[in-house]
Amino acid sequence: MPMATVLILPFVFKRSQDLDEVTKKIQSNLSMPCKLSHLHFNHHYAFDTVRDQYHSTRLLKGLETQIEQKENKILGITHLDLFIPILTYVFGEAHLNGPAAVASDYRLNPQFYGLPPNPELVKERLIKECIHELGHTLGLRHCPNPQCVMRTSTYVEEIDLKLDTLCSRCRKMADIS
Repeated sequence: MPMATVLILPFVFKRSQDLDEVTKKIQSNLSMPCKLSHLHFNHHYAFDTVRDQYHSTRLLKGLETQIEQKENKILGITHLDLFIPILTYVFGEAHLNGPAAVASDYRLNPQFYGLPPNPELVKERLIKECIHELGHTLGLRHCPNPQCVMRTSTYVEEIDLKLDTLCSRCRKMADIS
């Protein structure tokens, strides 16, 4: 079976200067080749007028239609404010063992919380979220190890506490050498 490739699809994303490093970190941490896509992705159908946010599960379904080979994965990277009905917001979403993941930098920016801008911190947080969501597509659940990238993050400060890598247990479970 050919090795899965991650198709990275930025949409409504202003930080294109971060995409090279995001791609490199995914490739090195998950041992999966990545390919940047410039496809047009219509995200408007996922907008919820009541919440003034985008339903991330709906975005996942749309992203899945962009995959050409079933063994591949797709990662949507965006600046949209995401939610699922049971939570006020999410940083990203993916289905366990599914083909698609989405991550947003919307709530990763310190300015969102009234703090000074820090582009490097936003990039670090985004990398962790991208790897975390792709980990779910590889069958990984949340990890109890506080430094593992698969540790759950409800608040942005929790993202800062973990590394951008999988712990040895998660690497073994994902069958990554």
